[in-house]
Amino acid sequence: MTANGVTTTDVPSRAGVRTVALVELPLYPNSLPLTSGYLQAYAQQDPAVAAGYAFRIHARPVTDPLDELAADLLAQRADVYALSCYLWNMRRMRDLLDRLLAERPDAQYILGGPQVMNHAPEYVPAHLENVLVCNGEGERTFAAYLRELLRDRPDFDAVPGVSFWRDGELVTTDKPPRFTDLNEIPSPYEAGIFDGGEYTFAVVETNRGCPFRCTYCYWGAATNDKVHRWDLDRVLRDLSWISRNGVESIFIADANWGALPRDVELTRHLVRGKQEHGYPLMISMQAAKNRPDRVTEITEILVEGGLLASQPVSLQTVSQDTLRIVERANIKESTYVELQQKLHDKGISSYTELIWPLPGETLDSFRDGIARLCRSGADAIVTYPQLLLHNTPMYQRRDELGVITVRVDDEVAEADVVVGTRWVTPEEFREGAWFYYAVVSLYNGRAAFHLARELDRTGRCGYRDFLAAAAAYFQRRVDDPVCAFFAESVAGLGNYDINNIGKALHLVLHEHRAEMDALLADFAGAQGWLDEPTLRAAFELDLVGRPYVYREPVVAPSVPLEHLRIVGQGRYHLDVELPAWAAAGLALDTGDADPVRLRVDHVGRRKMPYPRHRSIDHNAAYCQAMMNRLRDLLPAWTVPAAAVSS
Repeated sequence: MTANGVTTTDVPSRAGVRTVALVELPLYPNSLPLTSGYLQAYAQQDPAVAAGYAFRIHARPVTDPLDELAADLLAQRADVYALSCYLWNMRRMRDLLDRLLAERPDAQYILGGPQVMNHAPEYVPAHLENVLVCNGEGERTFAAYLRELLRDRPDFDAVPGVSFWRDGELVTTDKPPRFTDLNEIPSPYEAGIFDGGEYTFAVVETNRGCPFRCTYCYWGAATNDKVHRWDLDRVLRDLSWISRNGVESIFIADANWGALPRDVELTRHLVRGKQEHGYPLMISMQAAKNRPDRVTEITEILVEGGLLASQPVSLQTVSQDTLRIVERANIKESTYVELQQKLHDKGISSYTELIWPLPGETLDSFRDGIARLCRSGADAIVTYPQLLLHNTPMYQRRDELGVITVRVDDEVAEADVVVGTRWVTPEEFREGAWFYYAVVSLYNGRAAFHLARELDRTGRCGYRDFLAAAAAYFQRRVDDPVCAFFAESVAGLGNYDINNIGKALHLVLHEHRAEMDALLADFAGAQGWLDEPTLRAAFELDLVGRPYVYREPVVAPSVPLEHLRIVGQGRYHLDVELPAWAAAGLALDTGDADPVRLRVDHVGRRKMPYPRHRSIDHNAAYCQAMMNRLRDLLPAWTVPAAAVSS
């Protein structure tokens, strides 16, 4: 059942039957509670558990008020509360557990998830003997736990893979083996657990395991194993349920989507479901880094099916030293460049993912790597903050690697952002963050795309030096609203919030567009670049060509034009006239015309009008998504035959 973004599923209570409350606090409203579904479906295979318990699943957005979350759960008077704990909800889970314990001290509690496993002393005080922590895959452990609670005198020593306090001492039992036959876990879809729910977002697993062991990542560290998969027919039936039941958005949580040949077939099935039922509307994935051709084929299928508009390329770094230290093997740089060209030729957006600062990465190598990506033609470069995650090799080696962290000030999450390593000081970390805001605004947002490219092409100022100079200039201009936002974000670790970059684009491409024109004119002028005709012309191409993130009427630049002249304007386009030499960098067939007339059409693809009634957070989420599919934003430059002057 779903109402107001709250999802609950339940089995009617029966006399003498205990109640289990499975609690998830996802990031998004109306999220399908997959973890709880697995736990319930597996546990109910045991006749004693099925007869002895009624299950209720509570999935409410983590941002819901704590008072409402606690009241909802306390009203259930559950005998067992099972809490799924992740980085993004751990602080709220701590507070929620405190509320539940205060009101229901005689209930039983079990915590599971990557944030708590193997960290029981951090989350459970020694006097709480009724709170357990699950230390691995939850299905076997949870079923054994429920069976044990049915006994007159439960003995948690008999439950595999848990930690708990007894008489002031921490007891940890041996973990059960990992599943090698995932079909031992029944489908919660086929079990009817999700029937009747209204879901807009679903996480999907088609396999578990990861053969890689990247130092910073939980996936490989937790499994470091071959990939085990559910039977193909079972996965197809689950995906069909999702499609029939109108789930709008799917995140494929496999560690390396596209690594297996069958992933292509599963992708085609998703597209067929959309064609038949109208859903899902969007797919996101963690693409396999070592199968670019297959991932490109999958992306093309999804794009043609209207389910995806961009392909992620998870490089994380281009530093060979860093790759060695974090035990990661990337695709070859030549393969990456070839992949970019293929995607460009097919008109498919892509975004290249990096992490700052990984062990071994220096400020110099970070800047150099981004410059190489700019030069190779990356559509957009997305840099995530490095988080110190529990149960990863980096966490175990944090002292050796010199990791310095700062806890984000967040009322619901428990995120420790890495702000220093043996290779990066906290000050250099901040410089790298400023550098990335220059990338977001000037390269991804195309505010200085043509100017930077011309400077790099001619060797007058490479991408690295250009972006570094812009970042330094932005730091001196906190009187400007865009720079003030950057400064606040750097100081407060704002880019921990994925919507932060969306807010930056909203400012640069919409709210403070005119101020950005003036800021760039001042910056480029201070370098002396605007005195050179070719560079001035490139700068003016940026002024008229900077994309609009929303579908909105175009406006003339706030800075005077010298080499370009606006000769016509429609709702979504500008007609400009410029010398042939100034148009040369656009790679258009302008014939022998001089000057040339061009139409800069900003209507774009799949852009939505500016929703004035929506919150900045809602709009920022949209802007962030649009950056990842940049080709939907970029203007079309054309040479209408009738507009060419002789």
